[in-house]
Amino acid sequence: MTSQPQAQPQPHATPDPALGRAVKAADRAHVFHSWSAQDMIEPLAVAGAEGSYFWDYDGRRYLDFTSGLVFTNIGYQHPKVVAAIQEQAAKMTTFAPAFAIEARSEAARLIAERTPGELDKIFFTNAGADAVEHAIRMARLHTGRPKVLSAYRSYHGGTQQAVNLTGDPRRWPSDNGTAGVVHFWAPFLYRSRFYAETEEQECARALEHLETTIAFEGPGTIAAVILETIPGTAGIMVPPPGYLAGVRDICDRNGIVFILDEVMAGFGRTGEWFAADLFDVVPDLMTFAKGVNSGYVPLGGVAISPEIADTFAMRAYPGGLTYSGHPLACAAAVATINVMEEEGIVENAKRLGETVLRPALTALAERHPSVGEVRGTGMFWALDLIRDTETQEPLVPYNASPSSNAPMLAFANAAKKNGLWPFVNMNRTHVVPPLNITEEELKEGLEALDAALKTADDFMVG
Repeated sequence: MTSQPQAQPQPHATPDPALGRAVKAADRAHVFHSWSAQDMIEPLAVAGAEGSYFWDYDGRRYLDFTSGLVFTNIGYQHPKVVAAIQEQAAKMTTFAPAFAIEARSEAARLIAERTPGELDKIFFTNAGADAVEHAIRMARLHTGRPKVLSAYRSYHGGTQQAVNLTGDPRRWPSDNGTAGVVHFWAPFLYRSRFYAETEEQECARALEHLETTIAFEGPGTIAAVILETIPGTAGIMVPPPGYLAGVRDICDRNGIVFILDEVMAGFGRTGEWFAADLFDVVPDLMTFAKGVNSGYVPLGGVAISPEIADTFAMRAYPGGLTYSGHPLACAAAVATINVMEEEGIVENAKRLGETVLRPALTALAERHPSVGEVRGTGMFWALDLIRDTETQEPLVPYNASPSSNAPMLAFANAAKKNGLWPFVNMNRTHVVPPLNITEEELKEGLEALDAALKTADDFMVG
């Protein structure tokens, strides 16, 4: 992989720089962007998107290795899903959540058919963050306990409870220390907090750490343990064999609800319908969003075990949303799940992950000293970028300031120059393209990634 592909105009897109400038001007005048210092960003004005690509008003096309925010699992503008949304809009654009609606019922049925175990009751939300909020509420009401344990190196959403559960620096400005959240270390052998040398040691010591944390916090005070099955934006750290089963056992022995957050990992991202299927573990509650309908219309939810559902059989669940199970969103989910089945999209993610991405990314690590570790599965990969091969020091510091983030910014700009839109977080780049990307498109993106990593190599000190 030595060539450096250049972004090309989309064949059927007519460049319109003047319109692009107008769109950008209106954005800068009126749109308040998330997770951003407003005067320090320059959002790209996007003219259109299709499949694995999007393009700007100047006609530059980009291969999207981010899947939006890891949600366009079937790519942009899939015609069958677009048609389903149009058909539903003509039939019934919206209806209150207290009624039985065909699109809502069918979406719940299709989701329940694919969730692990008996997670057959579906509570619909608008996104992943409020799915997490409601899962925590259910766990606390079910157990009558106040505390929730979550991991460092995690992200669970931007709403108040969800961001307090989050284990990365996005929590800090909103963490008032009174949310009933206790953080612990989950396993991550590459940067082990347990001085482990093998996966077996990392797993055993991480489970011992969790069990000790529970003992000292008081098992009778803990409602739930919540984990991303495979952490997403925190680094795509696949847990070692036996860890999630061990957490399941600890929760069972202490009467604690086990919640798996599959907002990013679910709906085929890992090469299985849900990442939990990789580990043969069934949680008590499971949150989802993003890939459930490829983000075409906002939708999330909680899949609920029979035991927790029974808690609210004769007792009202004190929570809800005006747009719970919105017909347009549910119609998009039905169409998306059917498309994924018909086109073998989950299988495609698994096959290309093993036959193309794993060997290609491993080869990149061998060729580029700036790649400290490659990890992942399916269409869910991370490259840990470093500046010193001996110490494995990250390419930029943890939670780097703008002034110290220059190496990652240079890497990202190099990728974009070559027609690749990368997912960059701290010292990592994630490879998370649409699940139905073709092998040829994937190889195109890997060539651009190869070229961009040369820029990261230039910042090496050892």
